[in-house]
Amino acid sequence: MNSRRDQILQNRLLKQLRSGRLSRREFIQSMILAGMGAAGVRALGAPAGRLFAQDGRPLTPTFYQWILDLHPSVPAITDDFGDVNLQVAPVEAFNIARFVAEASNEESTWDVYVGMTPFVEMSAFIEAGVIEPWDDYIPQEVIDDLLPAIREEGTVDGKLYSWPFFLDVIVQGWNSNITAAAGLEDVPPATWEEYLANAAQVVESGAARYGCTFDSNGWRSLAPITHSIDPDCYYTREGDTFPLFDFTHPAALQALEIMKQMLDLSSANALQPGATDGGVNQTPDEVAFGAQQVGYYVKYQNAPLRFAQFWDDPSALRLGALPSGGAGSTVFWTTGACLFKYGQNKERAAEYMQALTYDERIWRDSIGGSETAHPGQLPPYASIYAAWEESPPDWLTAQPWVPLVRGQLDAAKAIPNHAFGLQQFVIGKPFWERYLTGEEADPMVAMQAAKDAVVEAILATTS
Repeated sequence: MNSRRDQILQNRLLKQLRSGRLSRREFIQSMILAGMGAAGVRALGAPAGRLFAQDGRPLTPTFYQWILDLHPSVPAITDDFGDVNLQVAPVEAFNIARFVAEASNEESTWDVYVGMTPFVEMSAFIEAGVIEPWDDYIPQEVIDDLLPAIREEGTVDGKLYSWPFFLDVIVQGWNSNITAAAGLEDVPPATWEEYLANAAQVVESGAARYGCTFDSNGWRSLAPITHSIDPDCYYTREGDTFPLFDFTHPAALQALEIMKQMLDLSSANALQPGATDGGVNQTPDEVAFGAQQVGYYVKYQNAPLRFAQFWDDPSALRLGALPSGGAGSTVFWTTGACLFKYGQNKERAAEYMQALTYDERIWRDSIGGSETAHPGQLPPYASIYAAWEESPPDWLTAQPWVPLVRGQLDAAKAIPNHAFGLQQFVIGKPFWERYLTGEEADPMVAMQAAKDAVVEAILATTS
């Protein structure tokens, strides 16, 4: 064999591997066909995955800012891992344009993005060729450890595109001091009728200014309330691969009516956008609940936990399952990490994500709370819950809501992945809100307009 030719060919294949044009399996196959199988195995066996670092660049993960804000252990764990250039992602309001633009030039400033939610960006990332599956890098024991619903959420065509990190489930919370002052039992309303009646009693009794509140973004309110009535509320357009939310589904129309009644018991600004992150965070519901002005609250569990942390009496917070409209379901999602196709350090990225997501410091601070925040986001791994059940740490026993929220995952359903998985709710919101505000008297007219607007936007991108 010509050693000079072998070296040139090996370097060319390595370059394709590092850039994401070849998988590890394809690299080995190519080396074998070229008569250099052993050399390929030796190359892949380079210590700590350093082979995958081009031009000496360290592993470069980029994080959605809120993760660093709410989880202060991330930088410390990253420092312990060593040789990592942690950065903040340019993704305000879920904007992924920078990632897509770089991928179109077959390059990436970063190796891994921590902050992807499957129904929000994943399908768009895949369609634009921005990310690749984790399957060639993630250990099989980690895949097997994922809770089944979470593993399914991040999988497309049998490939795992999201390494899940934080679990959130839409639940209800309430201020037990307020509900006690209103003469209500300290138990979660089991149905929407009961929920609305209790919220009305809070207002009528003068126990609080508002009876209830909710986040007006559809994936945080319209979808989970619809799921509680009937989670099979999606449809697939002809020629499409992934389902969309059916705004005209009977359960969605019923959910909209529930929201209208909730709005009558909420603050006047409940439909306004949030103050940060392009309007999706620091929303009016969070402000009202944090100011102890509201009795009942619908949102993912980390919102009431975070905003009750600084109450006069944080122990007054209660969490319960979302009221049932008949099905007893809700919405869950995970925030996780995606692997950039044109990134580098791919094996090291997998090592980093495994170290980060299994580190107890993350879960101690998330569940037990820290000086920074009390996000209450839960892990995606079965083994962690099993270990806690066998020997619960002190910081866990003080948080009785954990098994309740974890248990809701079994009844919850993820919003299906779609390139418009998030945008369908952004596009439809002005139309369904016309019914909430009274500008449109017929809920079906409002919801049909929302559905039509989403389809029109999809067609505009494909024409």
